[in-house]
Amino acid sequence: MDGIVYRPPFEAQSLLLEVTKGCSHNGCSFCTMYRDVPFSVRSPEQIGAEIDEAARLRPDTTRVFLENGDPFVLPAERLLRIADRIHSRFSSVETISMYASIPNIRTKTDEELRLLRQAGFNELNIGVESGLDAALVRMNKGYTAREAEKQCMRLKEAGFDYGANIILGCAGAARCRENAETSADLLNTIQPYLIFLGTLHAEPGCSLHEDIDQGSFRECSFGQLLLEQEILLTRLNQESALLICTHPSNVALTEGILPRDREAMLEEVRSAREILSDRLTEIPLRGPEGMVLNGLPV
Repeated sequence: MDGIVYRPPFEAQSLLLEVTKGCSHNGCSFCTMYRDVPFSVRSPEQIGAEIDEAARLRPDTTRVFLENGDPFVLPAERLLRIADRIHSRFSSVETISMYASIPNIRTKTDEELRLLRQAGFNELNIGVESGLDAALVRMNKGYTAREAEKQCMRLKEAGFDYGANIILGCAGAARCRENAETSADLLNTIQPYLIFLGTLHAEPGCSLHEDIDQGSFRECSFGQLLLEQEILLTRLNQESALLICTHPSNVALTEGILPRDREAMLEEVRSAREILSDRLTEIPLRGPEGMVLNGLPV
């Protein structure tokens, strides 16, 4: 694979198989991941050769993560052919996962989703981002919260488990409470098996960075981000979900199973608020990958 490879942290042991390059949307206002990478699809011959080589090197592979960007944009027929090739070379593969977007799901029929699930596709990682339409518009996601709910429920009806990514702070300082409340409500409806929390950060090269510099978008302070996280944790009503909030962009790092570990995670957020009590109105300083440079002491 060429260039930087992006994958969820929990896919560290998966076989990474590149089937696309770049992102089919590549227009989110906060993202620079694929700004200089034109979207393209690798040929069946290239993908097949890579599967054959991987089978030689890692014959006992049980999980495959398709790269890069959002491979679920591929037509169902193309994905099914890739699955057939994977299963023909790996007898132990149980799950084929990847990043997916709400528009990717929209293009698949209910029958195609069922066929994909039967072929081993599961546990998609979906950038839902927010349950607040104003935030989704500002982030240029290309869908509403209602459509995110509809498409995720279609996945669930087809038998898929999926993870949902949520961005703390993506509605800005003025609407931090609404962002948390609506995001929790959406998650309570779609019931993902995994919730991944990151915090909004904008690097040079994206339109949101310009908006921040020009003052048309006001970032959340330490206190507002902790408030969002607390509201979200308090409001979530999950049957059972792993919540991961360990990305370096986050102010309070928490991880646990909901609802079992809710109080322990809330205590970590409240502890962070106490430690930062004299700096709650400050805006976090960011480093690479949005890392908080002026947050909790190490």
